[in-house]
Amino acid sequence: MTDVARDTGFHKNRKLKDALLQHKPLSRDGLSERLFGMLFSGLVYAQIWEDPEVDMEAMELKPGHSIVTIGSGGCNMLTYLSRDPKSIDVVDLNPHHVALNRLKLAAFRSLPDHAAVVRQFGMENIKGNSRNYDRFISPALDTSTQAYWSKRTLSGRRRIAVFNRNIYRTGLLGRFITAGHLLARLHGVKLTEITQTRSLREQRQFFDERIAPLFEKPLIRWMTSRKSSLFGLGIPPQQYDELASLSEGGTIAPVLRHRLEKLACHFPIRENYFAWQAFARRYPKPHEGALPAYLKAEYYPAIRRNAERVTVHHANFTELLSGKPAASVDRYVLLDAQDWMNDSQLNALWAEITRTAAPGARVIFRTAAEKSVLDGRLSPALLDQWTYHAARSADLNKQDRSAIYGGFHIYEKRA
Repeated sequence: MTDVARDTGFHKNRKLKDALLQHKPLSRDGLSERLFGMLFSGLVYAQIWEDPEVDMEAMELKPGHSIVTIGSGGCNMLTYLSRDPKSIDVVDLNPHHVALNRLKLAAFRSLPDHAAVVRQFGMENIKGNSRNYDRFISPALDTSTQAYWSKRTLSGRRRIAVFNRNIYRTGLLGRFITAGHLLARLHGVKLTEITQTRSLREQRQFFDERIAPLFEKPLIRWMTSRKSSLFGLGIPPQQYDELASLSEGGTIAPVLRHRLEKLACHFPIRENYFAWQAFARRYPKPHEGALPAYLKAEYYPAIRRNAERVTVHHANFTELLSGKPAASVDRYVLLDAQDWMNDSQLNALWAEITRTAAPGARVIFRTAAEKSVLDGRLSPALLDQWTYHAARSADLNKQDRSAIYGGFHIYEKRA
């Protein structure tokens, strides 16, 4: 099992470097890639930012399916367990995400009840969470993951102590969101106030009057014209270029405004925990709204029962699939990983997907821009073996509550 306690720096993480670095070190693009790599080598996502309800509809997920997915914050793979899959292989290049995924699985297996799981992952300022970790979760972890969560930070606290406070305010994305709140306050806007709205009409009014004008501010337009300004969102240089292609004037402020508008206005606040993370930096309390699906009481028994069916790997997608038998996987979840890839990497990945795909297998993924990354890049010999469900993809993209991607895509293996 991978030693996630040690392999946490960008200079040590060969898998991440192989996936990210495509230009010479001293070139402008090369320096940008390396800066992003150093930032991405820490914890990035405490919560995954893809809507699992949309995922499961797109996959038509059924009992007995074999799934391979990218881990990120671990929320979605846990939600998939509610559908009784045969197995889930979770891959991630970031060892911090690997440790978080293993922690969440162990928590479902070992904490005494659903309420304890919600306290661990759905609430803030619960001082007893590290004690519950020591008593229940730690004995269920492998030694490498135990060492990761026991390691002390510069503050002198163990890493696990973050769950006594609010893990969602940490990590690269958590700090980016905090910076966004500070920037809004600098311009007189308190973003948390949107959570007090009582209707879609009030949400729209708040966005139009308070949030939208921020994107016309000179400081914000200047910041969003630089690739490094969005590294905190986990957006690598390649994805920034895709986003920039959608707007004019050398800034992606209009694109970000459009995505934030969807997050703020298209779904009731009570039903959108992604909006709570963006605007309140926490999950809603019971009287305020709904928690993520994996923390809901109705899913708890199945997730707890099926947690042993998940294996978490510090590996890339292609590497994992290369060790699997032909026609052995039913569902693939790529998140937005292909936006990072060059043509060679993309074709190598789909060669393994096509080889390992069972009859009727489905692949889902998201893209920063609207169009599929496979268009004009994937070998026709591979692409011709798949059917693209364009209309269904567009419909489900509209339903994705996270609202941060331009496109959602579903491909099905032809008979």
